Amino acid sequence: MPITKRCGTETVGNKAIGGVPNIHYFDFKSRGRGQVVRLMWEDAGVAYDDTRYSFEEYPSYKKTRITEMNPTTNIPVVELNGRILTQSYAILRHFARQLGRYDGETEEEKYWADAMCDIVIDWRSLFIEAFFADNMEETYPEHQKTVRPRFLKALETHLKTHDLSTSGPYITGKDITYADMVLYQICHDENLTQEGGKGLKDYPRLAELVDAVEARPNVKAFLQSERYLG
Repeated sequence: MPITKRCGTETVGNKAIGGVPNIHYFDFKSRGRGQVVRLMWEDAGVAYDDTRYSFEEYPSYKKTRITEMNPTTNIPVVELNGRILTQSYAILRHFARQLGRYDGETEEEKYWADAMCDIVIDWRSLFIEAFFADNMEETYPEHQKTVRPRFLKALETHLKTHDLSTSGPYITGKDITYADMVLYQICHDENLTQEGGKGLKDYPRLAELVDAVEARPNVKAFLQSERYLG
């Protein structure tokens, strides 16, 4: 049976978004697209209910409870005041706008955050394809050798050369956006941020972004708490 746990206490952030959201996602440690949503809430100090499904039980709920909430049967799904929110990146942008942060200030910043997010979406799709393949012992090492370096090099180049990205540690410079969290999470899920970020030793600009995200007070507290599951 899925387990729901309240994380945090209500703050002005909850008032801004209209209550305490309930996220439905896999019990997959602190990983995946659903974790990016949790990370934003953690950073913003938003209390949330965390409903986790084991991989074993999810197929049965996918046919019933999840289908009722989302016809595509995909998660994460967020419930808030009787509303159902689907599609993880749309969810992130929605809460960024409601919180009045994480979305960039100018149109150029919004565009650049969206563009960098789209690159990571492409990377994550190929990561999932390789990591969850039936012959993962073959496909994932190949992904690590060929696909992953291609994305790392591209993102490193963008961060080192784009006018906005060179003005601060984040994608748009001094202020964090949802796209920074999306990028941080894929690096985490590919085990590049662990052990002092040694997986990013050849990508110093990406390492700078990861360090900046992890140094944010609420994120740092989360990573040191029992809510962080690795």
